[in-house]
Amino acid sequence: MAAIYQAVYRRASLLFCRLYSTYVRKMRYLNELKEDDSLCRQAQTSGAFYLFHNLSPFLQQVGKKYLVPQFSAAEMKRILEKFKETDQWIEKSVLIGCSDEHIPHFALDLGALEKSVLESELKGSFTDLRKALFVVDGKDSPLLASAQSLLQWHDSHQYCSKTGQPTQKNIAGSKRVCHASGMTYYPQMSPVVIVLVSDGSRCLLARQPSFPQGMYTALSGFCDLGENVEETVRREVAEEVGLEVESLWYSASQHWPFPSSCLMLACHAMVRAQQAEISMNSLELEEARWFGLEEIVEGLKREPGSSKQGDGSFLPWFPPKQAIAHQLICEWVKQQTS
Repeated sequence: MAAIYQAVYRRASLLFCRLYSTYVRKMRYLNELKEDDSLCRQAQTSGAFYLFHNLSPFLQQVGKKYLVPQFSAAEMKRILEKFKETDQWIEKSVLIGCSDEHIPHFALDLGALEKSVLESELKGSFTDLRKALFVVDGKDSPLLASAQSLLQWHDSHQYCSKTGQPTQKNIAGSKRVCHASGMTYYPQMSPVVIVLVSDGSRCLLARQPSFPQGMYTALSGFCDLGENVEETVRREVAEEVGLEVESLWYSASQHWPFPSSCLMLACHAMVRAQQAEISMNSLELEEARWFGLEEIVEGLKREPGSSKQGDGSFLPWFPPKQAIAHQLICEWVKQQTS
């Protein structure tokens, strides 16, 4: 009897914890907002808004820090009225999350309004996302990336691919519907592998012509239709640097908004030291080379601004900690020094 009582008690306790879990309640609330237009419209009146201008997020500089300000619905109404815009602007916003206290967070692009006048009114600046991701606090980077990706998706999916008729977004922005065909469109991410190749004592990093001077990073590429992650890693390494992967293992994942919404699948890969001669694909890469442990450690300490030397050349530096490539490089260093 005691065993049955204990089992029932444990089950009831687990159910209680799940029902009152902050995370579970938050996720269920967000799902309700996505599915119920009237509830989401009501939530807009008490929500917090993050502003963009042609997909560039709004930041405020305080000392040496860059903050991502939130604007209340009342503040948004005041701003829009000042620019002689109606409340319908708020319905163009998209839901991007909520706080533990169930304050919904929305992103709104004000690209149709004059940028300089907005910046003067709001006392800040709309900053290119590539720069913004690396100057704001680490907890804000994923929020800006996901918000920009969702806004961009809506901007590029305004018409049905079957009928050519306009699609309509729901209030939360979690989908678009073509009423002529009945088709529903949902935001999607493209899977991309990013792989740090090693021969045991060195790791391979590369750069594209479009990269900032001196920056090197891990190899990456989109998954082809029908490929799994392992096949993509092997193909990309073979295509880009002419090496054959002997073994590989998964590390982590990250949403990345460039060039469009991507799911970065980070891996480590090993090649044989005896077969580690690089044969670079110059159509995709500007340079690819092996780095030893000491050079990697020094490069991790180096800031982009301190990379340029007196003769005009650049010392190698690597992506900042917000990028998953940085994590891969740090994991390799830890493995080499353990």
